[in-house]
Amino acid sequence: MSKSTAWKFGIFVVAWLCWTSLSFGAQGAITDPVEVTALLAIKRSLIDPNKILGNWNRGDPCTSSWIGVVCLEDGYLHVQQLLLLKMGLSGSLSPELGKLLYLEIMDFMWNSISGSIPMEIGNITNLKLLLLNGNKLTGTLPEELGYLPNLERIHIHQNNISGPIPVSFVNLNKTKYFYMNNNSISGQIPPELSRLSSLVHFLLDNNNLSGYLPPQFSELPSLVILQLDNNDFGGTTIPASYSRMSKLRKLSLRNCNLQGKIPALSLIPNLGYLDLSLNLLNGTIDGQRLSEAITSIFTGTIPVSFSNLPRLQILSIANNSLNGSIPSTIWQDRALNGNGRLTVELQNNKLSNITGDTNLPPYDTVWLQGNPLCSNTNLVSFCGSESDAENKNQGPTNNTSDCQLQCPPPYEPSPRSPKAVH
Repeated sequence: MSKSTAWKFGIFVVAWLCWTSLSFGAQGAITDPVEVTALLAIKRSLIDPNKILGNWNRGDPCTSSWIGVVCLEDGYLHVQQLLLLKMGLSGSLSPELGKLLYLEIMDFMWNSISGSIPMEIGNITNLKLLLLNGNKLTGTLPEELGYLPNLERIHIHQNNISGPIPVSFVNLNKTKYFYMNNNSISGQIPPELSRLSSLVHFLLDNNNLSGYLPPQFSELPSLVILQLDNNDFGGTTIPASYSRMSKLRKLSLRNCNLQGKIPALSLIPNLGYLDLSLNLLNGTIDGQRLSEAITSIFTGTIPVSFSNLPRLQILSIANNSLNGSIPSTIWQDRALNGNGRLTVELQNNKLSNITGDTNLPPYDTVWLQGNPLCSNTNLVSFCGSESDAENKNQGPTNNTSDCQLQCPPPYEPSPRSPKAVH
């Protein structure tokens, strides 16, 4: 073979090897067929009136940019994120979701999906975020969800989920955020959940919970928000151990049929939002260490200690059975109002008098409509006009300017794969 021929043959071999490599590489860069079949089953179970998932029947899910599909490459391409939030979808969740074994984020938030949560989701051991809130889901919480070892968030709030909290949830050691409020979840809160050392937010307000508040929750080392309003704990008490929740910033137990003495909650160093209203509690709160916003309830008279709250911005004790006099030192003591403004809501009680100076500081607001003292026409600045009364008598303000006390940290998908498709 001449040198010229050998050189040409060598070029041909190199070219063929390059083409073969690219060809086999292209063939390898396809989505796992099991996952493709699962995605098609998921689509069939959904109703998509806006045809947003119209490209789910063309090409490969990962290489053809299927809407809402984010992939990673591991030999095959695998579905890592399924982002179908706010797409106007209805229908149901397919059990085939459980075949997306590489899935880390499942996001169906704010659609109109009905039916139950498939127990097969418990097969997705890589799952970190389960985001199903704002749908019409029914049925019970599958026990299998408690065996997701990497789950960090479970957002199922604002659905119609019923039944108890599975005891298997005690295994969710990495879960930080439980958002299960606004459902019909019933039964006792499992005390065993106190073993979840990563738990930061625990929201189960507006459900049908019963039983008692687990004293063991004081052992949760990272808990920042405990929100259980509008459940029925059957006349039980607030555990005294809750005063040891060192990280707690928001405790909301409004309308929970709680009775007995209020524990020493002022020992919680960072507590900034407290709502114990519409219960049958008694006692006082030493408020020197409470910060930013307090909503609570008392029978009897208003404690003078409220004038010692240096960071108070909102004091709401409306719609209760307070009687006697109101000490004006609550709003006159300027050390109280270090943040510049104060709102005091005491409407719809049985208060008969204001002791001390009745000149209201210019940046403060005090509402006293619906109390006997408002028969005194000299207290217009406190009792307002009839139209003001109609607006304010609807109930106390439940608000705080510090969203950290109410809102979860923002969730923003961060695709780590160059195959990411939104």
